Amino acid sequence: MKRYDLLTPEGTKDLLFEESMLHRSIKNTLDSIFRKSGYSEVITPALEFFDVFSLNSNYFPQENMYKLTDSKGRLMVLRPDSTMPIARMTATRLKDATLPLRLYYNQTVYRSEPALKGRSDEISQMGIELIGSSMKMADLEVCSCAIDSLEAWGMKYTLEIGHIGIFKELVSKIDADDNQKEEIRKLIEKKNFPALNDMLDSLGNSPAIQSLKKLPSLFGGEEVFEKAKKAIPDEKIRFILDDLKSIYNDVSALCGKEGQVAVDLGLVNKTDYYTGIIIKGYLQGHGAKVISGGRYDRLISEFGYDVPAVGFAVDVNSVAKVIAKNGDINSYKPVSDVIVYSAPGNEVKGIKTAGKLRAKGDVVETALFETLDAVREYAKEKKIAKIVVVEEDINE
Repeated sequence: MKRYDLLTPEGTKDLLFEESMLHRSIKNTLDSIFRKSGYSEVITPALEFFDVFSLNSNYFPQENMYKLTDSKGRLMVLRPDSTMPIARMTATRLKDATLPLRLYYNQTVYRSEPALKGRSDEISQMGIELIGSSMKMADLEVCSCAIDSLEAWGMKYTLEIGHIGIFKELVSKIDADDNQKEEIRKLIEKKNFPALNDMLDSLGNSPAIQSLKKLPSLFGGEEVFEKAKKAIPDEKIRFILDDLKSIYNDVSALCGKEGQVAVDLGLVNKTDYYTGIIIKGYLQGHGAKVISGGRYDRLISEFGYDVPAVGFAVDVNSVAKVIAKNGDINSYKPVSDVIVYSAPGNEVKGIKTAGKLRAKGDVVETALFETLDAVREYAKEKKIAKIVVVEEDINE
């Protein structure tokens, strides 16, 4: 039988040295941004009951979840998402808490994505959930926090905004079953124009079908709103576009010099999950999104507590890839400031000396070599600038 004791599972990887420090630096930065914005950290279990993710709406297909059973034979999963466990927690332990709730998390999610080459099944995420307000100000606060998160890396970025209500309104007017509507959604999300047109042509030639064909092409700047009103002559959608334009203008005013805001009416991910604005964030030089989120006003009600919410998640893995690709990852390589060499018989004194130096803020190693020459060679190779010799208080 083949053994796998020397391999990591597909979709996972070991993080060594500078990679670990880079991930830690990203998380520390986001932790500071979220806390300074008034958010409090929560931690949910990595193991959840399968029922948490199999509610009335099929947000996460069961084939994409890692499943196991507990000692009582109950079906469990490794969480594929952090928002739903937080929704469960809000509807139970936080049901009597004063609203709004500002929560943030730093967790790993697990998703089985066998069709994706180079996928990550183990995804490190940090994100916020603003629970208990349906005000425009809540959407703007979350967008502002997303901008702060994108700006933290010092490179050009784009924040895309859309609104799931446009797609939902259009598909409600066509004669298609749920499976067909889901296929239409996927084709719009992927901007697969030929396949989308073929499928919609098989469903007729109504105004809603013609509008759906145009939806994935409606992206860009402020001009998209006028194009959309001409392409989708629907009164209800016109109101949605007016609200989205107002948010677009305000979010544009919040962007820094390295950022831009774009409109994409083809943002249609998780139609059962989201109910309003959708956001995605991108960093220069990386095609995949590093931030995703939006408004989900009905999700928590499925756990018995009807409150609106909006939030986003940062894919820490993706941010690390962008920084490693565009920057100098060696700057995250751990380097000690000092190495302390203890001559034989002075080991305790050497450890105490190292402790005193650490108390002053230095990164200090104790030498594990028998000769000073070996310590010098090691310090040169590791680029340690200072050697302290504990013998007769001699410093090098």
